[in-house]
Amino acid sequence: MSIEVYRDAWGVPHLRAGDPDELAFAQGRVTARDRAWQLEVERHRAQGTTAAFLGAAELGWDVFARRVRLADTARLCFARLERTDAPTAAWVRAYVDGVNDGLAEGARRAPEFAETGLAPGRWEPWTPLAVWLSTHILFAGFPTKLWREEVARRLGEEWTELFATDGPGTAGSNGWVVAGERTASGAALVAGDPHRFIEAPGVYQQIRLACPAYDVVGLAVPGVPGLAHFGHTGPVAWAITNAMADYQDVYRERLRRLPDGGVEALGPEGWRPATAHPETIEVAGGEPVVIEVIETDRGPVIVGVEEEPAAGGADGERRPGGASETGAPGGGAPETGTPVNATPEAGAPTDGTPVDDAPADARTAGDSPAAGVPLDGPAAWAPGDGPVGGAPEDGRPGEEGGWEVLALRCPPRVTGELGFGVLPALLRARTVGDVDAALDGWVEPVNVVQAADTRGGLLHRVAGHVPVRDRLNSLRTVPAWDPAHAWADAPAPLPRAEVRGHAVMANARGLAAPLGVEFAPPHRADRIDALLGASADWTPEAVTAVHRDTDNPSAARLLAAVGRAEAGLSPAASAVRGRLLAWDRRMDAESTGAGLYAAVRGAVVRRLAGHEAFAALREPAPYPEVFRPWLALGPRVAFALETLLTAGPVPAGDVDRIVREALEEVAAGEPPAAWGTTHRLAPWQALPDPDDARWPGLAGDHDCVLSTSSVPGWTDRSARASAARYVWDLADRERSGWIVPFGASGVPGDPHHQDQLPLWLRGELAPVTTDWQYLTKEQG
Repeated sequence: MSIEVYRDAWGVPHLRAGDPDELAFAQGRVTARDRAWQLEVERHRAQGTTAAFLGAAELGWDVFARRVRLADTARLCFARLERTDAPTAAWVRAYVDGVNDGLAEGARRAPEFAETGLAPGRWEPWTPLAVWLSTHILFAGFPTKLWREEVARRLGEEWTELFATDGPGTAGSNGWVVAGERTASGAALVAGDPHRFIEAPGVYQQIRLACPAYDVVGLAVPGVPGLAHFGHTGPVAWAITNAMADYQDVYRERLRRLPDGGVEALGPEGWRPATAHPETIEVAGGEPVVIEVIETDRGPVIVGVEEEPAAGGADGERRPGGASETGAPGGGAPETGTPVNATPEAGAPTDGTPVDDAPADARTAGDSPAAGVPLDGPAAWAPGDGPVGGAPEDGRPGEEGGWEVLALRCPPRVTGELGFGVLPALLRARTVGDVDAALDGWVEPVNVVQAADTRGGLLHRVAGHVPVRDRLNSLRTVPAWDPAHAWADAPAPLPRAEVRGHAVMANARGLAAPLGVEFAPPHRADRIDALLGASADWTPEAVTAVHRDTDNPSAARLLAAVGRAEAGLSPAASAVRGRLLAWDRRMDAESTGAGLYAAVRGAVVRRLAGHEAFAALREPAPYPEVFRPWLALGPRVAFALETLLTAGPVPAGDVDRIVREALEEVAAGEPPAAWGTTHRLAPWQALPDPDDARWPGLAGDHDCVLSTSSVPGWTDRSARASAARYVWDLADRERSGWIVPFGASGVPGDPHHQDQLPLWLRGELAPVTTDWQYLTKEQG
């Protein structure tokens, strides 16, 4: 082999090889050496086998992964890839061969293997596709449809979209492109930062891939070959954000058991066979768990399998053992009532709001946890108390019997396509036209893409597969037996826009508006647009400073309510009010004004969530715990606060009273500390950190350009932030910069394990070094 491995000053691997397949092997091998533990955790998550070495706490995820058929879908997609694109399939196989070649060495360096007793396994050719699916299966936030059902059922149809926003379970990003006419060099700049749930080690890997066919730097997803999201080939650079599109549907299915044990599902054409088989989940320190996996013509059943009525039983009576195969109803992890990651600090409930409204502290959105305190209330799936389970309540006349469940339909399971053929095409790209043509084959997730090239070409478009179907499919669960909710054969056309001077993508309702329902507020997009509009002489260094902006436009509406709350306040509360109205609205880590604002905001959120208008939503939604971050009332109120201050079922007079009470509460307590004292990093790790207090304080907030999300009212700890930052310079690639939260290595104690953290905290970038003479060659 002709493989050469170099490292820069930050330990970032720069790989050279004789051809693309050999280079893919090198990428897999170096990733396994640097991040063996991370790769094996991801492989087990994709297969639904994490409980076998991490214990019963991971059982909820494993049940979901098995039932949604992540691994089987990956096999399906890889088989199609082999039939339709043999060169890409061989390229993926080469990457997997490299992973398998490097895993043993990587595992010897990673202490987590010995700590858990895990031996490195073997990757299959389809495993990278399974890792990609696992990472993104919750990306589109289909559990929001379950939340809307609960709102409609408990609160009323008119409030179905009351909480519409980018809630606690979503992943977002900032991104922007500046045309050459508005830069100092005359060449374009592409910049941004993906906001994902922060993991240690990080979800993005800085890497360089060079062979005679191409030479590309970028951010890879460990376990997946190539550079799917962010890359710079020299002549062209590209980046993405989450389009916030809706491309997964949840169907209400009616099932019935046949005398031979088989299952049928009621579809538009009557009863048709469904597939059903048992699977056994091993649990470290516990007994194995056997579950039934059922799939209808729409898709895999994800909720309600165990709610089948007992044979000959009355409605609502379940089959023996039907509460849950896991011992915790709904297939969720056993609930302990104790924090997993973070204890509530300044945002802890203090007014009697039930803890059941707090977000679950479990890895979500395919990324990481919704930081907060775990629920210790009623079980996640209580028989008979939700819209599915037991005897069906509606359906076609004459189709009685059976029970109702929920099935998930998503494009890769339907089409057998994941879009991996795009990955090698991106590496070979030389112009925005090449990037554009490659992305026509993209499937999941649905992204907004921006690109620029050295010829002056610019690109701003949506890429991915969005099915065409009835509008109600995007809003709620829909009946499987109604033909009105079927998918059309061809996907929706994808929007694109011309770039004039600059363009911004930040998950707001904009280019992708026809494809989705819930988008981020416009604050980040508007703020970046305003900052970029203030200059026509942009440099990479100046663009990097945009990442650091801490202005919080979303504070305006609460501050307006504080401004109205003058009458009847105590002197201490009046002083708090005065300080807030004089605050500069910047969420700087050292700002006591930001800390004061966060304390008042948290008190307002808790009181709103505790208002009698939301009493019907206070009980946990009857779904598995893995969906809980989308379904808990507290986080929903927190992220929809701007809306709820001026609209919704809480009367305006009560809103004003709540704001006054919040001011009094904060005034009566200890003065809030500077924002960074409580707003600290809370990364997800497969093994809990014994020294959680070591994680640093952060600037920023959910709606700042420097986006660092917590769950106001419950915890100030931040689990979601910039999983990477980058600036791609089309004039000179060596003037580009990049950063990840921790480092290039996933091995504790390695010099490059967390050496980038200080730069990341300061909002700085590490240089992109591409001159081989300034890199250090690894021996052997």
